Amino acid sequence: MGMEKKRYSKRTILQLGQYMWQYKGLLILAMLCTLGSNLFSLIGPKLTGLSIGAIEAGKGNVDFEKVFYYAGWMALFYIVSALMSYGLQVLMLTISRKVVYCMRQDVFEKLMTLPVGYFDVHQTGDIISRISYDIDTVNASLSNDLVQLLTTVITVVGALLMMVSISPKLVLVFAFTVPLSVFITKYLTGKTRPLFRKRSAKLGELNGFVEEMISGQKTLKAYSREDYIQKKFDVRNKEAVDAYYRAEYYGSVVGPCVNFINNLSLSLISVFGALLYLMGSMKIGDISSFVLYSRKFSGPINEAANIFSELQSALAAAERVFRLIEEGPEPADAEDAEVLEGVRGEVELSHVKFGYLPQKTIIHDLSFRADPGKLIAIVGPTGAGKTTLINLLMRFYDPDSGTITVDGRQTDAVTRSSLRKAYAMVLQDTWLFYGTIYENLAYGKEGATREDVEAAAKAAHIHSFIKRLPEGYDTILTDEGTNISKGQKQLLTIARAMLLDSKMLILDEATSNVDTRTERQIQKAMLKLMEGKTCFVIAHRLSTIENADLILVVNDGEVVEQGTHRELMEKKGMYRKLYNAQFE
Repeated sequence: MGMEKKRYSKRTILQLGQYMWQYKGLLILAMLCTLGSNLFSLIGPKLTGLSIGAIEAGKGNVDFEKVFYYAGWMALFYIVSALMSYGLQVLMLTISRKVVYCMRQDVFEKLMTLPVGYFDVHQTGDIISRISYDIDTVNASLSNDLVQLLTTVITVVGALLMMVSISPKLVLVFAFTVPLSVFITKYLTGKTRPLFRKRSAKLGELNGFVEEMISGQKTLKAYSREDYIQKKFDVRNKEAVDAYYRAEYYGSVVGPCVNFINNLSLSLISVFGALLYLMGSMKIGDISSFVLYSRKFSGPINEAANIFSELQSALAAAERVFRLIEEGPEPADAEDAEVLEGVRGEVELSHVKFGYLPQKTIIHDLSFRADPGKLIAIVGPTGAGKTTLINLLMRFYDPDSGTITVDGRQTDAVTRSSLRKAYAMVLQDTWLFYGTIYENLAYGKEGATREDVEAAAKAAHIHSFIKRLPEGYDTILTDEGTNISKGQKQLLTIARAMLLDSKMLILDEATSNVDTRTERQIQKAMLKLMEGKTCFVIAHRLSTIENADLILVVNDGEVVEQGTHRELMEKKGMYRKLYNAQFE
């Protein structure tokens, strides 16, 4: 398990590198700025030593001309170094902004290609956490921590070379302190990496819970479950905070440990440098330069250790993002898949078997035929497989065995896009987006005119309501249409479905949120608009489907009865029991 995590971290770094390499021009320029800034900065200590060396040992004479000469060059180099460092920061901010934009775009594009099953098993809040918090964490690391790492590498190597040129003997001090520092850093980061993964996961779970509770506020309050939910939130909040604390706590241990070792190396340099001076092997100016270079050498190592926790956090966040990007998309259409055109609306299921999980079959052996232009009603108790049947018709899922055909062509032999466009669908759970009423109604039909939209609205008996709004069809729907009633939202989604040129229609208890009088008006309008369309209606109120051409009674994943309302009532089977139960 440990080796697998290690390999995944390396792959995560490579994936981040690929994103950055897309902007290799800016990246190379940033490298040059890093190199220049640090090299100019590294010249300073050498000039400091030369300035101190301008004092004649034991005589107290000072060659001010040399001192000012070296000081002037020092000031110039430090100014150039500062300017290049500023340029580096701007470049890295630009690169990180571009990388984050590209990464978010890739994540959202992946979300558009994922199968419905992915969203059935992942919380919305957790997905949002990946596209917002996790990518923001990566952004902060790229713009700040990466600059620090680049600076560390160049400064450490440059300072080491300068120290070797001054006193190879004194450099031996680092032969003891550097391996010790590397060992401690590697050991501690190995312990903290899983903690940062857990932190990101717990924050995602917390976001998912909060999103779920906010969307269900009315139900929550209706059942007076505020205290219960608060306790559940407290548990998840504590888990997230504890995971955050443990990751940061153990991550913060790295810096002080490395800082202690660096201070130890400075003490050893001072002691052995003094001995070398007394033996005449080093000058005061050289010792001064060496001490400054030792700080240049150990300081960045200490700073790099301090930001290791942030890097671990960024890697954990990046892993979550890349795992989403690497999720398998909806299976591609067959190579010889045809576009479904000239649809008549003949649908047939033959011995279909399906289960969301391999060990749990929901639909066992389902067979029926829907002729073009017919109204097919699907009824049955909760959990019988009615909604699953719709998922199979729309090919959100493929059956485990058996076949589904449209106009004699198997659905897996045509493109998903053309199959789904052949259906118009209205669900019980309405979905409206932020935008005008016109934009929401015309959503499914590209190039729909105002006249087309208004005709559909009139047919759905929502036109007069829309006209009474201050801005009419240009009224903005906010936050999934919370500024209108549920019934009005339902009517809008029905009007949107009516606007499509599809030959097949799916209604999943589409009139559940409207009153009886409006329901009857919609049914009359639909009967006219559904002429020539094959309609599948999932109904709980059996009085609404008495005129259906065919009623399928589904129970335990099988069609146990089928026929017209009259035929099924005469059979005195399950349908009659369901029907009578609603009117007793």
